Amino acid sequence: MIFLRSLIFNIFFLIWCAIFFTPCLLLMVFPQRFMLIAGHYWAVVIFWLLKVICGTTYEIRGLENLPKDGKFLLVSKHQSAWETIALMAFLDNPCIILKKQLLRIPFFGWYLWKSGVVAIDRNAGTKALRQMISESKEALENGRPIVIFPEGTRSTPGQVPEYQTGIAALYGGLGAPVCPAALNSGMFWGKDAFVKKPGTIVLEYLPVIPSGLKPRVFMKTVQDTIEDASNKLMEEAQQAESK
Repeated sequence: MIFLRSLIFNIFFLIWCAIFFTPCLLLMVFPQRFMLIAGHYWAVVIFWLLKVICGTTYEIRGLENLPKDGKFLLVSKHQSAWETIALMAFLDNPCIILKKQLLRIPFFGWYLWKSGVVAIDRNAGTKALRQMISESKEALENGRPIVIFPEGTRSTPGQVPEYQTGIAALYGGLGAPVCPAALNSGMFWGKDAFVKKPGTIVLEYLPVIPSGLKPRVFMKTVQDTIEDASNKLMEEAQQAESK
């Protein structure tokens, strides 16, 4: 039954994207904000489809931990495509750091570009790092929160984390506070998974880490904070499933 529901969801997901993406071409000539607003409603429908078809709902916790001025770096656990959609759609005017190859995807990549992302060529080494800091600083000065996934790619629940040291350079270069984000999305919408399982995906914004920490201290603090909270969310989901 779960497989059948997942099949139906994926069909409707593709239909919705086809319906939505074509008229959104008109928004390419309007200010960036219009594309971000459209992205919010695109995500709302996707999450509604998930709930109705697959029984997969979501909960967002810790909204009080988000700095009100928007000038912060959000460092998030990454287990699924779910949080890519959620953070892009539900944060106020976010600037997401992602790999440059995503911009080559027809329609979706164009809209990402219009949304004002920071697209990085991972093979460019220190040049990419300088670009990431420079473009992120400009977005931050305009009150846009910067979103980065420190593992660089999606991980599976329970996988040993490998946080990239580039986030320490970004943290130091921006001089901004960090809001860590934990989640359990991989238990319901896994990495490259066709099947979407019923349950509640939880995204939790955690207390802010102040600017000014030494790189090594920051790396340990942000990784321990995110991993501990994510593990608790996954344990909570497992307990709910066993009842």
